[in-house]
Amino acid sequence: MAGPEVFAHRRERLRAVLGDEGIDAILVTNLVNVRYLTGFTGSHAALLVASDEQGGDDAAVIATDGRYTTQVAQQAPGLAVEMARSGALRLVALAAERPVGRLGFESSTVTVAQHEQLAGEATGIELVGTRGLVEGLRIVKDATELAALEAACGAADRALSRLIDSGALRPGESERLVARKLEWLMHEEGAEGIAFETIIAAGAHSAVPHHRPTDSLIERGDLVKMDFGAVVGGYHSDMTRTVVVGAQPEPWQQRIHDIVREAQAAGRAAAVEGGLAGEVDGAARAVITAAGHGDHFVHSTGHGVGLEIHEAPSVARNADSRLLCNTAITVEPGIYLPGRGGVRIEDTVIITPAVAEGVTGGGGPAVLTTTTRELLVV
Repeated sequence: MAGPEVFAHRRERLRAVLGDEGIDAILVTNLVNVRYLTGFTGSHAALLVASDEQGGDDAAVIATDGRYTTQVAQQAPGLAVEMARSGALRLVALAAERPVGRLGFESSTVTVAQHEQLAGEATGIELVGTRGLVEGLRIVKDATELAALEAACGAADRALSRLIDSGALRPGESERLVARKLEWLMHEEGAEGIAFETIIAAGAHSAVPHHRPTDSLIERGDLVKMDFGAVVGGYHSDMTRTVVVGAQPEPWQQRIHDIVREAQAAGRAAAVEGGLAGEVDGAARAVITAAGHGDHFVHSTGHGVGLEIHEAPSVARNADSRLLCNTAITVEPGIYLPGRGGVRIEDTVIITPAVAEGVTGGGGPAVLTTTTRELLVV
């Protein structure tokens, strides 16, 4: 678990952004961002981070309610705490007392009604909407985050290996039961939760990118697409593998799997420091399009992953953000043939340093999900 100094460093990085934005302080109300900046995991909290001119970290205050008196002291030691049912309003009133001239708020989190309430407390304060200030910091992972991501990916990898070895993937088993077994195995391998609703999609269902498991039974010769992830230390893993159950693959199944595997390798190879996120999508999509299946690849190639299963950066067509060292993304191309079946192969990867200063590209990303990408028959 990260120590207080890790969170203090993250708040220091945020204060530097506040200076660039000309903001005296920011009110953080997104609970994921509160956790990132403090370590506090309760369901009710707000955080006031002041600029260096306004007192720096000595002036940071977290607000929560009486349910979390013990928890906030344990998880956010050293931070000043305000106990209030309306923590955000209390922090705005506190900012007005200091006084703060320009107070940022997270415009993607605060509703219109909440903004009206904040304005009622913001006597003499200019409320300034901000977007993505903390999320931008979260793109580059520190050592604590990288370790948690690696642990989450390892739990998922080991669970899949055990699922396959157990024989649970067999004709006559339901999608729903296989999903529950895989989720339980992730818990046994150290997961504190699942990253999202597990996808087990058999036969024609595998052509539905986000199929939800049903009581449908797996049949001999089905493609089975498995998209799943574990959570460890609050950090999410995300991986997809596609297998054939009970019989050797038909030629069309092997063919689309081979294409997706080649596309996924091309996407991974393009995931280099300094490259554009859109170039990862373009590299994977080019392979699938050249094989005549461009219309059957119906989603983007990936996304950032961390404290949330989907976070910045987007790995989509024309995404123009530069990939930064120690950013975690997924690479997950697919081909989906309606009424027949589909294949997706996905890894969680970490962008590694370029080979030399000023040079785009290095030895490729560090791949955290390591189960074979070959088409297994189970």
